[in-house]
Amino acid sequence: MPAASPRGRGRRTVNEINMVPFIDVMLVLLIIFMVTAPMLTPGAINVPSAGKSTKPAVKNVAHVLMNADGSIRIKTPNGEQAVSLQELGVVAATWQSNQPEDSAVMIQADKGLTYEAVVTAMGELQAAGVKRVALGVKSAAK
Repeated sequence: MPAASPRGRGRRTVNEINMVPFIDVMLVLLIIFMVTAPMLTPGAINVPSAGKSTKPAVKNVAHVLMNADGSIRIKTPNGEQAVSLQELGVVAATWQSNQPEDSAVMIQADKGLTYEAVVTAMGELQAAGVKRVALGVKSAAK
């Protein structure tokens, strides 16, 4: 039986990982991302502008004034009265039924009022059968 020959050490296993190829790949990816990132356009919301309308102005308009404290008033050419949210639709529909076909109800809400309150008022008006509902905005300052 031959004994282990002392010819040399033979092949020795390497217990270390060579990091150079890994670093090279990461640097190439970094450069690719740095070059392509400025070319990507972020998703943006295209909001409508509050410019002038192309339609002619409506002559008979009732204004629904919504204050920041939640109080609601309806202002018609005949006068102004405070109403609750539940009464708003009935009062506006009654006013519109006595007006010409092109009459409208315009909601003018305070800037600090929540979106939900404005949408709820619009829902009340539409549920009562108001045909034309508009939102009042300021013109953009140039």
